[in-house]
Amino acid sequence: MDFTLRDFQSNDLEALWRIDQECFPPGIAYSKAELRAYIQSAAAFAIVAEITAPGATLSSSIVGFIVAEANRKGVGHIITIDVLPEARRSGIGFTLLTAGEERLRLAKCDRIRLEASVDNVVALDFYKRHGYAVLKTIRGYYSDGGDAFVLAKAL
Repeated sequence: MDFTLRDFQSNDLEALWRIDQECFPPGIAYSKAELRAYIQSAAAFAIVAEITAPGATLSSSIVGFIVAEANRKGVGHIITIDVLPEARRSGIGFTLLTAGEERLRLAKCDRIRLEASVDNVVALDFYKRHGYAVLKTIRGYYSDGGDAFVLAKAL
């Protein structure tokens, strides 16, 4: 699958929210207001993956995105990485993660943290393959009462 990365544009919000709803169950998926607030935070950025192949059959040209932020203490936070199920296993998640890490490195972050559901085996496997390690468990992290692992990686 051919795709390119670009910065978020305000008219992308609806598509990103729909992708998030498809990628995560209720209680973990963000409301539109939450997603908007994360993206609009002064320290945050969002990168969008868009398919470029003519005649593509996906319902949207946006197939994934990452939202992350850098704090003043040199710690980056990956808020979410979402890739449509039909676009997975094509390198989009890895490319978004790499671009997000590079952007955080340029923002003078020396480490990155993120949260992932303890039940999301696919995501945990993905992050571990890319150098993230579990630091701790947060009980009741998600609004549905689910627990999350905090993972981190040094840059």
